[in-house]
Amino acid sequence: MRAQSSALARGLTLAAGLTLILAACSSGGSGTPHQGGSAGLASCSTQGKANTCNSGTTKAGGTFTYVLEKNIQQWNVQDTNGNTFENGEALEVVLPQVFVPHPDFTVAVNTDLVTSATQTGASPQTLVYKINPKAAWNDGTPITADDFVYYWRTNDGKDCPPPPASDSTQTKGCLPQSTAGYDRIKSVTGSDGGKTVTVVMNKPFSDWKQLFGAGYPLYPAHVAEKLSGAKAGDAAHMTAAQLTQGWQYFQKTPPTKYATAGPYKMQEWVDNDHATYVPDPKWWGAKKASLQRLIFKVITDATQEPIALRNNEVQGIYPQPEVDLVNQVKDIPGVTYTIGNGLTWEHFDLNLHNPVLGKYTALRQAMFTAISIKDIVAKTVGQFDPAVKQLGNHNFVPGQAGYQDLVTSTGQGSGDLAKAKKLLTDAKFTGVGTALKTPDGKAVGPFNCRYTTGNQIRQSECQILQSDLGNLGVKVTIKPIGAADLGTVLAGHQYDIIVFAWVASPFPSANAQQTWMTGGGGNYGGYSDKQVDQLINQAVGETDQTKSAALLNQADKIMVDAAYVLPLYQKPTFLAAQTRFVNMRNNSTNVGPAYNTGEWGLKK
Repeated sequence: MRAQSSALARGLTLAAGLTLILAACSSGGSGTPHQGGSAGLASCSTQGKANTCNSGTTKAGGTFTYVLEKNIQQWNVQDTNGNTFENGEALEVVLPQVFVPHPDFTVAVNTDLVTSATQTGASPQTLVYKINPKAAWNDGTPITADDFVYYWRTNDGKDCPPPPASDSTQTKGCLPQSTAGYDRIKSVTGSDGGKTVTVVMNKPFSDWKQLFGAGYPLYPAHVAEKLSGAKAGDAAHMTAAQLTQGWQYFQKTPPTKYATAGPYKMQEWVDNDHATYVPDPKWWGAKKASLQRLIFKVITDATQEPIALRNNEVQGIYPQPEVDLVNQVKDIPGVTYTIGNGLTWEHFDLNLHNPVLGKYTALRQAMFTAISIKDIVAKTVGQFDPAVKQLGNHNFVPGQAGYQDLVTSTGQGSGDLAKAKKLLTDAKFTGVGTALKTPDGKAVGPFNCRYTTGNQIRQSECQILQSDLGNLGVKVTIKPIGAADLGTVLAGHQYDIIVFAWVASPFPSANAQQTWMTGGGGNYGGYSDKQVDQLINQAVGETDQTKSAALLNQADKIMVDAAYVLPLYQKPTFLAAQTRFVNMRNNSTNVGPAYNTGEWGLKK
């Protein structure tokens, strides 16, 4: 989730982040995403510098070790259960994507992969990708339209249908984190020896730049074809069983075992410890990697990250900021840092599969009204970032085109206990304030509040929720989740209340399709509303970004009233790195700072 947006939206990831889901328009963001910093990263807080801060010329050599806060349990980032922030970062080093989200929330075409990507027709919507003639997997196989066809057919929800509910081990079918856009494609064809890709849409897709990338890179089709017995270069005719074989292979197999295409190749993966990358001599791109080695080190206890940075065991960290951690980093010599706000937002989610939570809207509204977000902020992130305020939208954050505060006026997040109690008494609940019971006399709760182990901020958020709901007569137990188990808990509905964050992509309508529509890959809590589905579906097909945002806000008003997810705040992000290295910078989107690892290096 990425839950990190989208089946684990990269939301999971900073929180998680189902991949997922918020965002500025694909044409570009607005506002200044970064708010503070020091030394080389200080300029990230300057208007217009988000994409260029901490820049410098590099020299050959050196090792840079960057921290991953979760282990990687499966390697298919396109899969619901592989869609974590850490997984995305580890794979974007070695796998190519067409458009890449940048720190200022814009997306830029990856000219190493394609020389151009344009919409050439509107009726039907037609997209043409010109693949770089030099682009090839490092086993010598050219990157062609076949790779795009394979991507489409494994993500459209039709050619490789999701496994049946009875198949708990997912031995059949593909389970993409999102089918958004891919389910609207009519055809993907190649020409010019496979180096021109033409995509014709059945229905328009607003966020078309999300296709074939934006944090979800291409996998080598020829590898899947070979292992499944399919004809080489014929992804268009692979059977569902053959597509499934490829999908599962990429789930289970680290990219040390198959052809990749990036400035680095992964040399080694040691489970729950580290990935080692070295420059790939087969890389054709305009810029060659200058580091001798790039290491991604798994450290699941954030309190150990400043210690590792001080001891030169790692050279860069990207933890969820907490006041003690930030203060420790400030005292480390030769280290630069920045605190920024981006497309990441913290939230409480309710599991509507719980029969009581799913049945009573008034109960959910009362619970959200009793929770004081002001208190939560003051006791957590407000201690190091006083600018943090209550978030009022499920699809946009402040500073983005389309943002409207649709929550505050309802009283949700206000901590207004009297209003919360009135909602319950008006709905005929009894035992309000003591031992709450439903109108038909059944006990409400106890509910669990779940958060990832070692995250002090989320532990505090659950404790505040526990106290606030206790005032309504609802008992809450706090139950931590192993750092590597967030995706499993979400996908398995193993919670009543859960707190995490979405790390969103810059594609709001596609994010919404994944997170809020009935059956969406990131819709873990089982929310379903026909009108919301209709409005989001319209937004996905609306190529006018202003109109698309208006449709999403109409849907958002309905979602607010449903009280399924309570937005808390736009989550601060925190990047720290040694000053002897340059070109790493905060990217508070679903791709994170690792979006440009090929440029990282020792300052010349």
